[in-house]
Parts: sequence; C-alpha cells; structure tokens
Amino acid sequence: MEWIKVTIFTSSAGIDFVCDMLSELGITGVEIEDEQDFTQFLEQNHKYWDYVDDELMQQKKKETCVKIYLENNDTLTENLVALKSALTSLAKNDTTGEWGRLEFDTEGINEEDWANNWKKYFHPIEVGSKILIQPEWEPLDGSTERIVFTVNPGMTFGTGTHHTTKLCIEELEKYITPSTELLDIGCGSGILSVISLLLGAKEAWALDIDPACEHVAFENATLNGVDTSKYHIYSGDITSDKALFDTLSVRKYDVIVANIVADVIIAILPVVRKLIKDGGIFVCSGIIEERLPDVLEAMESKSITVCHKSMAGGWVAMSCLIQ
Repeated sequence: MEWIKVTIFTSSAGIDFVCDMLSELGITGVEIEDEQDFTQFLEQNHKYWDYVDDELMQQKKKETCVKIYLENNDTLTENLVALKSALTSLAKNDTTGEWGRLEFDTEGINEEDWANNWKKYFHPIEVGSKILIQPEWEPLDGSTERIVFTVNPGMTFGTGTHHTTKLCIEELEKYITPSTELLDIGCGSGILSVISLLLGAKEAWALDIDPACEHVAFENATLNGVDTSKYHIYSGDITSDKALFDTLSVRKYDVIVANIVADVIIAILPVVRKLIKDGGIFVCSGIIEERLPDVLEAMESKSITVCHKSMAGGWVAMSCLIQ
C-alpha cells in the first residue's frame, strides 16, 4: 500500500481548527509540529546550556504544521481536492489571519501528478439502479441500459466513486421527476445536479464556494448533452452572501442536495428551510458516523424529519422531509 504525506501549514492558534476540519473529512490520524513548542522548550531549558547555535536553532525552528497520510488510490484526488476546499473555507473564516497560511504540500507526488495519475484507478462504475458513471478518457465497453454520466472532474471534488456521492445518487433516484426543480449546494464538479437533469429533472441550480466549480460543472453538463438553459451555476457562500441568497430565493425547490460535511450541513439548515418547497426533500451526505448525532440534533431543532438513512464506508446519507 502506497501512502502520500500531506503537510498542512498553519499556526499554533490554528492547530485545533485544522484538526477539527480534518475530523470532518474523516481524517483522524495526525502528526503535529508546533513551532511554539520548540520556542518554549528553548526558553524553559536555557539554564541547561550556555550557548545555542543560531543557525541550528533556525534550522530546527520550522513553521507550525499538521501532517496526515493519505492512501495513493482512486480516492486520492477527491480527498486532496476536498482538503483544498475545506482549507479555503477555513481561511475565509479566519478574518484576522491568526491560523497561518492554511495551505498544504504533498510529499511523493506533486499537484500535476495527483491531478492526473489517479485516472488509472477510475473506471466505469454502476451506481444505484439507473446510473453508470463513465470517465471521459475511457470508452464505454459495450452497450448499457443505464443512464451514462460521463465525467471529467478536473481539479474539483467529485468523480462519483466516493461513498457519499454514490449514496446521494441512490437517494436522488427515488425523488427526481419531470417536474423537479433541484438545488445542489456544494456542487463540486456538478455530478449530482447534472445527474439529476439526466434522470429527468425539469431544471437545476448549483453552487459552490470554489469559483473553479462554475467552469468544471458547466463543462460536465455540456459533456453529457444537458440543455444548459436548464442548468444554472453560481459560486459563493450562501450562508453569508446576501446577493447570492437573493438570487436563488426567487423560487423554492422540490429537492435540495448537499454533499458537504457535518458542520456545513448544520450551518445551511436555516437556508434550506427557507429555499425548499413545503413537502420538499433535502438529501444530504458527507457526514461521518461519529458526527451523525450532531446533525440529527440540529435537524430536530429545525423540525426536519429524516425519511431514510443509509451508510457506507463510515459515511452517512439522509433523505429528509421538510414541511
């Protein structure tokens, strides 16, 4: 088994925030190198030496970081892009810049490599009872009665191979009808909203905090022959961007889907309540099993009823009725 070391640069004040964010992504094994610890060690133990070599001290005194190890397999790119997106979101909340630069480096593979080498792991995959996810670079072997979704995720999150994506697709198959107007919050490569249109939804709106997603999601819609007049893509944070909320709130949606993380799902529940039709369905995933009680408690406080819950690989997806 091959592992990739990922070093996330932060500050002493940002360590807990970074570790909480990693936990939300299902990553709990971390190594922490705190620059402040080294400084305190020097100060507290100065009595034991008369001289410290400045050059050696600067060499040992490194930027605070959190290190993790990811398997170099078919989920590597989705994990790295999810990490990149989560750090972008974390940096946005760090209004005073106290949590460091919140960037990461990979050891053993550079960005160009992890953007392309993972393709050898990504092959056609059947999801649910209706969908076949097909990588753009690999031709379809024979015919199929399934709806084929061709994808090139580029540098955004979403190939369809992750448990959370598959769980969401399985739920969406149950609720999409020719009259469905759908909103995809945290759309990534647009996989869930484009598949909803392929399943026959009337119209779909999608948004993500990463501006790159607008281009990639639109490309994937075009790649699949979707009528782009029925597909509307935006970037921004719907919980804080009033203009974006006003744009999307001119209508209410039959189905809202969010494949993100527990904390973000909890944060968007008030927005979901305002944007969904009475009797609408909220499909959500990206929730690790350990955080399920927190999400359920938040839903109960908003009088949101869970209709169905499914699990795979330590992740949870739910379909919820909102009245």
